[in-house]
Amino acid sequence: MSNYQSSLSGDFAMSNGHASHKTSTVVDMPKNNLPFVDTMQTNNTSKKSSENSDNNGDENEERGNWGNKMDFILSSVGFAVGLGNVWRFPYLCYKNGGGAFLVPYIIMLFAAGLPLFGLELGFGQYVSKGCVGVWDLAPLFKGLGWAMVIISGMVVIYYNMIIAYIFFYFFASFNKVVPWSTCGNEWNTEFCEVSTKSNSTLIYNTSESNATVTTVTRPAEEFWLNYALGRSEGLHDMGTIRWQLLLCLLLAWIVVFLCLIKGIKSVGKVVYFTATFPYIVLFILLIRGLTLPGAMNGIYFYIVPRFDQLGNPTVWKDAAVQVFYSLGPAWGSLHTLASYNKFHNNFHRDGITVGLINCGTSVFAGFVIFAVIGFMSHDSGMPIEDVAAGGSGLAFVAYPEAIARMPGSVFWALLFFFMLLTLGLDSMFCNLETVVTAIVDELKPWYPNIYDKKTHITGISCVIFFILGWPMTTNGGFYMLTLMDEYSAGFSLILVAMAEALIISYVYGVDRYMRDMMVMLKFKMNIYWKICWMAISPSVMFFVFIFFGVGYKGLTLDDYKYPPWAEFLGWGMVIAALLPVPGYMIYFLYYKAHGTTWKERFFYSLEATDSWGPALNKHRAEANYPLLPDQPKSGLASSGFNKPSLGFNKPSAVKKQWQPPPKMMSNGTTNPAYEANGDNGMRNGFSKRNGSYGSYKKEPVVLGNKLDSVKWSRDKDVPLPYNFETSI
Repeated sequence: MSNYQSSLSGDFAMSNGHASHKTSTVVDMPKNNLPFVDTMQTNNTSKKSSENSDNNGDENEERGNWGNKMDFILSSVGFAVGLGNVWRFPYLCYKNGGGAFLVPYIIMLFAAGLPLFGLELGFGQYVSKGCVGVWDLAPLFKGLGWAMVIISGMVVIYYNMIIAYIFFYFFASFNKVVPWSTCGNEWNTEFCEVSTKSNSTLIYNTSESNATVTTVTRPAEEFWLNYALGRSEGLHDMGTIRWQLLLCLLLAWIVVFLCLIKGIKSVGKVVYFTATFPYIVLFILLIRGLTLPGAMNGIYFYIVPRFDQLGNPTVWKDAAVQVFYSLGPAWGSLHTLASYNKFHNNFHRDGITVGLINCGTSVFAGFVIFAVIGFMSHDSGMPIEDVAAGGSGLAFVAYPEAIARMPGSVFWALLFFFMLLTLGLDSMFCNLETVVTAIVDELKPWYPNIYDKKTHITGISCVIFFILGWPMTTNGGFYMLTLMDEYSAGFSLILVAMAEALIISYVYGVDRYMRDMMVMLKFKMNIYWKICWMAISPSVMFFVFIFFGVGYKGLTLDDYKYPPWAEFLGWGMVIAALLPVPGYMIYFLYYKAHGTTWKERFFYSLEATDSWGPALNKHRAEANYPLLPDQPKSGLASSGFNKPSLGFNKPSAVKKQWQPPPKMMSNGTTNPAYEANGDNGMRNGFSKRNGSYGSYKKEPVVLGNKLDSVKWSRDKDVPLPYNFETSI
């Protein structure tokens, strides 16, 4: 289905002040409470209009749009495909049954990952707002948007520190020999030993309880712990700031700011390199890995299925968590990215495409990683299970050590760490843009020209986050990073995602939401999405949350166990992210909601605000929303798209007033709606809950001088738009 863009000039010919419709069909549907449908355009007109829109610059001139479709797709791929695809998925796959792990992974992808991914893309695109502004659909829950902002804010603090580590390794690779390939350096200890087949038994020798254990460490591990981190004994011993890491962190934030200096316009160009370059490097590394001895042993270890593992619930939990954290719902970034799309962009197709690319990248990266791990096992004489690692252990110890054993190790090290940089920076762009977009969107009512100051807000945000990241450049900084990684986006993220799906499905109404999506897509999303949003996806999130709670253990890092006060600090991060949810509820009910009783205030807070809906009036007219007063209205009413007096502008919750249809039309003739209904004829459909939550009033559809149909909308449904496809 091609993207669709309304073209008023192409749909209507104006003569003598009257609107004559060129191509109009009215479909008389069965009497099953569905309204009549009017299709305004032929397929050819729709296609031509869509193509013109794509080439006419920004649709939303004030806020801006992506330069073209590929800008959005590559940015979404860059956000979804990150470091976790390279350093987490392959290890999880090996640990949880090899190739058999793909079974729960794919099931979780279609049960929770893709539905939530598509939900948020459509959510953000429909209203052209970030993760806070979208919650105007039910302002009682706007705190969920601020929870997303806080989660993204905490993540960018430590995530850019990981990028600083990558910068450190990248610069350290500019030597004749990579420095982690040998012992005898200033950071090495007397236990350092380059593992070979002849001495591999010394390294991981497990002896009897009454025997002496020989401890030998590898040079790559000592480079990471002693030189790169200068790691202290624990979180209680933060030590001093390591200037090398501080400079790398500063460089990381400068790069992020420069790439975001013009918002989506600059990011949309940067991602053409940062989102595609990793695939080139992964392919090169795979070819190189397959030429190394022992590579096939590693790949076999990676993919051989062990189906007995599927009976372990931990395997299913790991699959759900990997899909969830990789695609990134509930971070707010998907709302933000989609909010810069043009209104009729086919987010349905884009979401499925990005989700499948993300899944395929994870599997492909596993072949790249384990081909080299197999070579390292062959060269060192160590078992593959002792060499394989996940997370930072893979990126900064295992894989660099394998690279050090290759001919031309400096070249391969530079290539590998530059690939990690591009993977990490894409995710950073999206997370920081989420925070900045939420701020400017919420400040716009008070500062109408706030979008002109977006670069300044981005710069100020970078400075603040850079300062907040200073503690992680100290000797004990990696303990703090691990603590934030564990708690800042764990429990809270799952709860936010589950609440989001339930609120849209049961408060706003899943049928109403799908009809909103139909306005943009011009076709109805199938029942798979509805079932997932209403039941399957929330159930998966609930399962993961319960599993996290039941299986919770104290946080550890290698042999270090975090003290109780550190875990208390971690739970403080969880509470900090979730606190805006009840906090904003109390604030809105007490200060913002209308009504003489708390019950009236509560129902008022469940209603969409007057500004909820598409951002531009021409799209609000399509979707049958009241027009915004601060935008031009000319041409909309005369063309039949806009019925401002017949819309569903809700009255005050206290007054509960009803307004009859206008008696006279703009061309001076009597309104047929008034003749058909009079002053009282439309009262029956008026909702005691003011229209946006529950029943709506009858709404006549007026095209020119003809009353084509009268539509009802009840039970949380909204009036259907006038020009969507009739095959529903």
